[in-house]
Amino acid sequence: MNQDYLIAGFRLRAEGDQLVEAMAQLQGFKVFATPTQEGTEPLLRLTVSDREAPAFEKELYKSEVDDVTSRFGRYPGGYCFDTRHNVNNQCLQLWVKQGDNRFCLRGDLDARLLRFTCWIAFGVGIARHGAVPVHTSAIVYRDRAVLFLGESGTGKSTHTRLWRENIDGAMLLNDDSPIVRIEDGMPYVYGSPWSGKTPCYKTERYPLAACVRLSQAPYNKMERLGIARAYAALHPSCPPDFAYDERLYDDISRVLNGILSTTPVYHLACLPNAEAARLSCETIFGL
Repeated sequence: MNQDYLIAGFRLRAEGDQLVEAMAQLQGFKVFATPTQEGTEPLLRLTVSDREAPAFEKELYKSEVDDVTSRFGRYPGGYCFDTRHNVNNQCLQLWVKQGDNRFCLRGDLDARLLRFTCWIAFGVGIARHGAVPVHTSAIVYRDRAVLFLGESGTGKSTHTRLWRENIDGAMLLNDDSPIVRIEDGMPYVYGSPWSGKTPCYKTERYPLAACVRLSQAPYNKMERLGIARAYAALHPSCPPDFAYDERLYDDISRVLNGILSTTPVYHLACLPNAEAARLSCETIFGL
């Protein structure tokens, strides 16, 4: 049994009963499920393997969030990833040959491990096709999307909540990891199954109106950034796992170039209040 998911216009296929059943339990994936088209090759194929995972040749990035440690790197001929619960030692491994679309999984299909592993696989698979997941909270207003960027705890979710509470017609598209895809030279924002702690899973797509880097301040002030500062504002919100691999970094840079050549990028120093939301809305949409 196989199950396809259509995310940001890309077809991801889970292969085999074990994996299909595990992914059916992941919050958010159900709305992206689509009938499998026999004879159609998906962009990504996920399958459980009984082979030993290849050993890391080079570890490119390591992170620890709460009680989970994850590593991303290379093995001869491809990329590899593993993620592990530090308490109970559950582990899930992922690897893919360079240029291949079959991502192999081995280990415990625990929901938390599997969700992050799918995000890594999807990010690797779509990068060379002009798309990247961005750590941001995405609001939609007047059928255009705005990305609010910042480190965890900066107030991205608070600011988009203030938009929804104070600006008629504002709608949340995704609260953690929407997908930005360059199509015909223009950036579009898609909802995704990865929305952090906010259950907001939408299959919708909107042209990108602006990007806004947030910082906390005792006042509200917004300014448009030049190219160099705009790049510096966007880059930290792209997957850090991929920043240390030349191929993936080049792919991400092309997406950022597509954004910077078409879309204004701002910095908003702000308080967590309605006036900050109105200021950003008025500046972007000219109200």
